Amino acid sequence: MPNVNWMIKAREFVNCNCAYGCPCQFNALPTHGFCQAVAGMEIERGYHGDTNLDGLRFAAVFRWPGAIHEGKGEAAVVIDERATEAQRGALLRILSGQDTEPGATIFQVFSTTLEKVYDPIFAAIDFKVDIDARTAQLRVPGVTEGHGEPIKNPVTGAEHRARINLPHGFEYTLAEAGRGWTKATGPIKFEVADTHSHFADIHLSQSGVVH
Repeated sequence: MPNVNWMIKAREFVNCNCAYGCPCQFNALPTHGFCQAVAGMEIERGYHGDTNLDGLRFAAVFRWPGAIHEGKGEAAVVIDERATEAQRGALLRILSGQDTEPGATIFQVFSTTLEKVYDPIFAAIDFKVDIDARTAQLRVPGVTEGHGEPIKNPVTGAEHRARINLPHGFEYTLAEAGRGWTKATGPIKFEVADTHSHFADIHLSQSGVVH
């Protein structure tokens, strides 16, 4: 059982290499047989034990050679340079799946699929997300740069709105689907264009999604 109670309320933007909607959200295999993804979050309110996490940002770059659950993944985590030593330690514990019930959060589940985790990067994270508008920007110089926008109707060009509702999810309950472009430049390198994105409110604790 977790030694420390924690909670984060945050907003996230995720861009991966799959087709719009992302088969992983439906327990299906990834569109191209492998997974590459970048995620950014900004904590509105949060804590880890006695450590306050309000206002901090973090980002992560992931790559798996097959489906996520098949393992052999690698990850690079970026922690907000504004974080104190205590806040850095707290965020790294949460993001590495520690102080969390097994299977309860996306962080804990993903941690079991990784065979290489690069040393944490402490840097300025330029992050903006508007969930309702399905727009986002995520930039960490030397690591990743990307943006998200709404899906467009191919005939009329009008913005198309679709949502993913996961009542028993370990990341979110409801996410807005969109599309994104990302160029990851190090230590994990790849580029995706006009691929799946989602934009969501996140409310997680050591026991999973807070309902």
